Amino acid sequence: MEGMTEPLHPFHRYVALGDSFTEGIGDPDPNAPAGHRGWADRVAEVLARGIDDFAYANLAVRGKLIRQIADDQVDAAIALDPDLITISAGGNDVIRPGTDPDEIGGLLDEIITRLSVTGATIVVFTGVDVGFSPVFKAIRGKVAIYNENVRKVAEKHGCLVADQWALVALQDQRVWSADRLHLNPLGHHTVARMVLETLGVPNDLQPMEPEPLPERSWRQARAEDLSWAREYFVPWIVRRIKGVSSGDNLLPKRPEPAPVTTPGDETTAM
Repeated sequence: MEGMTEPLHPFHRYVALGDSFTEGIGDPDPNAPAGHRGWADRVAEVLARGIDDFAYANLAVRGKLIRQIADDQVDAAIALDPDLITISAGGNDVIRPGTDPDEIGGLLDEIITRLSVTGATIVVFTGVDVGFSPVFKAIRGKVAIYNENVRKVAEKHGCLVADQWALVALQDQRVWSADRLHLNPLGHHTVARMVLETLGVPNDLQPMEPEPLPERSWRQARAEDLSWAREYFVPWIVRRIKGVSSGDNLLPKRPEPAPVTTPGDETTAM
């Protein structure tokens, strides 16, 4: 009809699956469910604009391995009847010693096969190019193999690929949290922009530059490395030995599709 504007996208019910990356760890916000915002919330805030019946659920839980995501989140997502699904799964598996990126890719294929019955648009994620990271650069080749499996699964099932490997802005320690494992608010903002671009959704999210790092001596840098190891790396190793996860006994922050409250100024919200 004359005078009516076309919606910016076709999506009305978005469901996000995954682990801490999708839950939004590293992007604290007291106004967000469970106190974490994250890239998926940021994407949903944009998608909700102008769509009166838009609803968003986030089933991701920190620490989950790909088999746990398959067991705990996939059927729940299908039951929510989404028309848009994002899934990032396998990152926690890839960083564990002795895991096989081909086996992880096979599990992702099984998950996407199951999710495809919804007819939803499905977005999958490659892993970040970790060559910049002193902590993870040793597994760069393993991440690359996993990424090739992600691309193969995406081509097989007609998924969109949110390509973090090619997102050079993530190869900068200034977009990562103090734990060196999770993105900080700027990192989540950057990923949200990339996901919306992958979906072809116009938006007004602006690129944002991190603050310059203060100059540090070699001794200061090594002291920071030791402090990081004590605070984050050693507890991670202890959890692996004990067979426990940071997400044990936690529930998803948005288990049911619900309307999204959009911050007033999305271009600067951090």
